[in-house]
Amino acid sequence: MSEPRSDTSCAASWCADDPWCGLTCAVDVLGHKWHPVVVHRLLARGPLGFGELADDVGAITNKVLSETLADLEAAAVVDRTVVDDRPVRVEYSLTDDGEALAPAIEALQDWGEQYLVD
Repeated sequence: MSEPRSDTSCAASWCADDPWCGLTCAVDVLGHKWHPVVVHRLLARGPLGFGELADDVGAITNKVLSETLADLEAAAVVDRTVVDDRPVRVEYSLTDDGEALAPAIEALQDWGEQYLVD
């Protein structure tokens, strides 16, 4: 796994001098309802087509999944690749920066399971 990209800038650059700015940057990427779920599924299953990802997540609409993938691609967390098959299909995978989110996603999963209310 490579180092995070140095040319990726945090959308929360307004807080650059504050000790909590890294957290703000992370929340900017993962703070949306479906963003961490999509990253989690791609970490668990590797590259997936749109339909496979939609089936795996389940409760997400195609519109929201499309928007989520576009957001994660813009944040350099997800790569979108057109697969040269017939019919042509699109496959989504994590970038090195996306793979680097694994410890954070696992920690959020563990914390959530600990505090999950039945």
